[in-house]
Amino acid sequence: MNPSDISQTIDRALAAAGLDRDLPSLAEARATIAKALGSAGVLPGASARARTAAPASYPGEFLACTHANGAGSRDYKLYVPPSYKSGRPAPLIVMLHGCKQDPDDFAAGTGMNALADTHGFLVAYPAQHPRANGGNCWNWFEADQQVRTGAEPSLIAGIVDAIAADHAVDPSRVFVAGLSAGAAMAVILGAAYPEVFAGVAAHSGLPRGAAHDMGSAFAAMRAAPPQPAGGTPRATSAHVRTIVFHGDADATVNPANGRAIVEQAVAAFERAELPLRQAPRAAAVVGGRKAASTDFLDPSGRIAVREWVVQGGAHAWFGGSPAGSYTDASGPDASAEIVRFFLGQ
Repeated sequence: MNPSDISQTIDRALAAAGLDRDLPSLAEARATIAKALGSAGVLPGASARARTAAPASYPGEFLACTHANGAGSRDYKLYVPPSYKSGRPAPLIVMLHGCKQDPDDFAAGTGMNALADTHGFLVAYPAQHPRANGGNCWNWFEADQQVRTGAEPSLIAGIVDAIAADHAVDPSRVFVAGLSAGAAMAVILGAAYPEVFAGVAAHSGLPRGAAHDMGSAFAAMRAAPPQPAGGTPRATSAHVRTIVFHGDADATVNPANGRAIVEQAVAAFERAELPLRQAPRAAAVVGGRKAASTDFLDPSGRIAVREWVVQGGAHAWFGGSPAGSYTDASGPDASAEIVRFFLGQ
């Protein structure tokens, strides 16, 4: 894409969000991305409320916590299911909300706490701080947030350490999942902290390195993410099991980004001399929507990467609850599929 094309892409994205291109501050730039991510691409019938009431009471404990390090602090919610036993290490899934969301909203929409009740894992929901991003987006598009030393990656990884200090956590079964901006940050965390996260789930997200500032963020969201010479996604050194969901009608984050996450993950396994065998499955109607999934198997036959493409799906969590924002009740149950992928192998 040449500079003129990028400029036109940014102008179209800003116009679609009802915004002007001349933004005087980084804070407003972040808010612009938040508005674009949070205002478009949700089909009729999908919930798009910016906030939701506190979720219905859960049988377990839903704790409000804060973690701080030299980079700052972040609040988070931790769900501890009734079956949790302090002497028995449990899996932990870290859930990263999208723009204009918060932990309670994301928990309500994804239904992950109910799955924790069934399967006995802990769930953490870090919260972006309004001072870091006025739209509550994780700052995936800033170059210094795409590395291990970035403030947000270090804080989220630190939340895992804080939870493990107070609860019995199985260090081999810690995973991270996210929606939209949260998905982009989840991909970053898998690459930056592969010794912490054993698996990544990216729903309607973007690959690591897709952007380095606001302009390139809009270019990646509205078109295909940039690729270096040779046509392969930007290299990431860590090979981490990855599951990807993307709707092919997503008007907020171009579906090519989902495919780029898959290609990035597959390439990482191949660089580790673990070539993957592609095993596509025929499209089928799942939850009222036609969806196709493709597995990428390692030499032992284990699924290393799984891709879901949902026909007609927009920018919303598939199989989600209208109790939360940016959800689509139809399609594959993304939460259940993520848990099965993380814990089933």
